[in-house]
Amino acid sequence: MASTRDWFESVAEAQRRAKRRLPKGVYLALVAGSEAGVTMNDNVAAFGELGFRPRVADLRTDRELATTVMGQDISFPVLISPTGVQAVDPDGEVAVARAAAAAGTAMGLSSFASKPVEEVATANDKLFFQSYWLGDRDAILARAERARAAGAKGLIITLDWVFDSRRDWGSPFIPETLDLKAMARYAPQVAVRPGYLLQWLRHGKLPDLGVPNLVGPGEEAPTFFGAYGQWMTSPLPTWEDLAWLRAEWGGPFMVKGITHPDDARRAVDIGATAISVSNHGGNNLDSTPATIRLLPAVADAVGDQIEILLDGGIRRGSDVVKALALGARAVMIGRAYLWGLAAGGEKGVSNVLAILRSGIEEALLGVGRSSIHQLGPEDLTIPAGFSPNFRKD
Repeated sequence: MASTRDWFESVAEAQRRAKRRLPKGVYLALVAGSEAGVTMNDNVAAFGELGFRPRVADLRTDRELATTVMGQDISFPVLISPTGVQAVDPDGEVAVARAAAAAGTAMGLSSFASKPVEEVATANDKLFFQSYWLGDRDAILARAERARAAGAKGLIITLDWVFDSRRDWGSPFIPETLDLKAMARYAPQVAVRPGYLLQWLRHGKLPDLGVPNLVGPGEEAPTFFGAYGQWMTSPLPTWEDLAWLRAEWGGPFMVKGITHPDDARRAVDIGATAISVSNHGGNNLDSTPATIRLLPAVADAVGDQIEILLDGGIRRGSDVVKALALGARAVMIGRAYLWGLAAGGEKGVSNVLAILRSGIEEALLGVGRSSIHQLGPEDLTIPAGFSPNFRKD
């Protein structure tokens, strides 16, 4: 259906509406990539290098999209990836959780989220809590146990980050807190996007840059940059650390940030339930290849020993189908749902999920498959040299 005031027909249209609505600095924070943005752009462009092999007769009319991820049944193979402080909408992660629940899928909640895990878990019981390796073992485990008590069904440990915040085009100004000085600096941007401010005022508040899930319930939350500084100065984890956390957690456990087959094998060795092939949306080491290029080698290395997800560059349902054909069980989306949230709140997120679901169904029909579980590399045309060669000399 064509786009209307209350409906957009593509993720690209959601992005355009988000850009029109958000102050410039807020929008730029959503589209930021490290350094020259080589990886960020390749995450999207690489999908265009993969083609389909359509079939035209004896096609089934039914479509099986359901699968399971970390013990949770989901209605289609798209999950919400954890993203930090969602200042694009007053309801933030709670709105996202409600939209995901309505679509029958799971949500990853960032430890840097703007809403407490207890509130988000009430909106979606298929919740995975994400943590960075921030602080000592006791602090990391305490955050995980708080999430478990709130109802989190799985733990995601994110490792794909080298603290590289340099942007060739310049980083947007993000204040430590919204004090008078920060508001004065943002005032010219907000003046030309009055709808953004009015929406927050109708909720009786301004965007909150605190991160409540890094402390106990009811304790004063650190600011985003305060937490970021602590993360940057925490000792880097070892595989022994990760094995300890996996054992202490004792439930479904995902390692997010895998790009190398050797790391995928190590995740299997420590007993992880799942891995996400991810480069932090292009915000990790720039010039890392797109995750879809890295997926085949990871899938070849660990096969069915562990659940494999892909995160990065998903903009269409056909992208999801390509990822599944190359070995992913499901995908996680980030910018796509944030643009939907900015464009239309909870309804905008639901809109994005509906676009992806219908796109998956259409692509399945085109390649002659009645189930996502039938997909394989034979459904694609893959150019020579598409994936990096990880063989050792």
